[in-house]
Amino acid sequence: MDYVFHYSEDPSIATFHPREHPSHPSLPPSVWAIDAERAPMYYFPRDCPRIAFYAKADSTAADKERFLGLGSAKMVIAIESRWYSTLATTVLYQYTFAADPFSCLDEGAGYFVSSKSVQPVEVTAMGDLLARLAQANIELRITPSLMPLKAALLDSSLQFSMIRMRNAVT
Repeated sequence: MDYVFHYSEDPSIATFHPREHPSHPSLPPSVWAIDAERAPMYYFPRDCPRIAFYAKADSTAADKERFLGLGSAKMVIAIESRWYSTLATTVLYQYTFAADPFSCLDEGAGYFVSSKSVQPVEVTAMGDLLARLAQANIELRITPSLMPLKAALLDSSLQFSMIRMRNAVT
């Protein structure tokens, strides 16, 4: 892997410095990045709660049918309906980093961390986020609340990532 990515609504970050992560307070301060395969999980406004999920090699047929249905997308990402208009109008920037200062924190989720400050090698505007999700073969689901899906996925055999759930409707 040559590059990892970070997404932000701020196009002017020259250097990323390690910081504590609010959802992972036991981890040392880090710069967080994502691999290319799971990058679409971050094609969203920063505070938008979302759940991304997809089949693993050992996912059961029943779970694939229940959660993925007849779709052929590589991943499903669900958001709450109240976030749709914000998603449609957000301007997001992709920061590209050389992968060498990063180490893999979670292979299933594609998370990488660096304990050192890093500078991006490129910053690009993402453009139409809905179009980018479609181009990445992502199925976008819109629901009033993520909580029923969260509860169901916790007991499933699928790979999932629950992002910014502290902002979800409870």
